[in-house]
Amino acid sequence: MPDFSALPLSFWILAAGLFGLAVGSFLNVVIYRLPVMMERQWQAEAQATLHPDAGGAPPERFDLVAPRSRCPSCGHQIPWWENIPVLSYVLLRGRCSACGTAISLRYPLVELATALLSAAVVWRWGAGWDSVAYIALLWSLITLALIDFDTTLLPDSITLPLLWLGLIWHALLHPDQLSSAVWGAVVGYLALWTVYQVFKLLTGKEGMGFGDFKLLAALGAWFGVAALLPIILLSSICGAVIGITLQLLKLTERGRPIPFGPFLSAAGIVLLLIGPGVLVAYIFPTTGA
Repeated sequence: MPDFSALPLSFWILAAGLFGLAVGSFLNVVIYRLPVMMERQWQAEAQATLHPDAGGAPPERFDLVAPRSRCPSCGHQIPWWENIPVLSYVLLRGRCSACGTAISLRYPLVELATALLSAAVVWRWGAGWDSVAYIALLWSLITLALIDFDTTLLPDSITLPLLWLGLIWHALLHPDQLSSAVWGAVVGYLALWTVYQVFKLLTGKEGMGFGDFKLLAALGAWFGVAALLPIILLSSICGAVIGITLQLLKLTERGRPIPFGPFLSAAGIVLLLIGPGVLVAYIFPTTGA
């Protein structure tokens, strides 16, 4: 295994930031394309079930690699020099070079946030395999938060591998914490599943989606069962404050559901940066004799 300590920590912090900048550009692709890929798959499965004998030309390839990125307004294919994270946005002044349509500010913000948070993880946890694992968790949470914000979907293709990775990481590097991770996954899923069932029984409505159960289970697998209550408290407080603010500012309609995944993801990122033990100790202080 490589010796991460052979180089100074400042090198690894800078490397994580620069690599995070490039990965942030890819996360923008995943955030936009993965829900479209899921919808197309559902449509294809429905078509095959309802009209199994229907022919027709195969659909154009659409995945995380193809087709090449293009302007949604004019179809201009974006060359590599117009796809450099942050820098290209600044040089293009936030507009398509072909038609002048404004490019969403979200793209450079996601790239910058991914870079800064990746560097912060290495600064917090040092140069080692824990930082590698935590950065993978960070990238997943950023992606899930924005997909859920846009579409109210939390893809199984991210949440379920994230849950298993948390358990595998504990089994390989922190076997003494594996029991807490397993119970974190179990209790995390059942906690929100129970809230869902009770709310549905009382109101006849679905208060959240099954993706929220899986995401909290994944966070439980990474941070352990003791971290679940802090995660739920943080995400609930953030959700309530932001939801009320949006309604007061009339930026959303009253009664319109607000996805819970972004707040769960934000709580996970907070624990990731400060350490789950710090927050757990603050909420459950031990008292001396």
